[in-house]
Amino acid sequence: MIDPPVVKSFVILGLTRSGRVFRPSDWAERLCGVLAAFRPPASGAAATQSWSPYAVPGLHEGVRCVSIDARLHDLEPLAYRFAASFAADNDLQIAPPDEEPR
Repeated sequence: MIDPPVVKSFVILGLTRSGRVFRPSDWAERLCGVLAAFRPPASGAAATQSWSPYAVPGLHEGVRCVSIDARLHDLEPLAYRFAASFAADNDLQIAPPDEEPR
């Protein structure tokens, strides 16, 4: 039997694996804008004007980043896979959640 993939929280850093800064400079906000609709049920009307709590832009040691919460997978597995694929397709570095942005 094949084990299901492990779902974890992670941080997408705005640096490629070769250390180059990822462009455009607002990539984190754009990615979070795409994922903003995926939020806990009963988030309220104000939720339409904010980020999803499962995909939040920020800074990590001065580098733009996006924190992806594993709960996004529980709500919408395709959205979680989209975020993971975005990082892989753009050759971006991933950090564990214990190194979350400050």
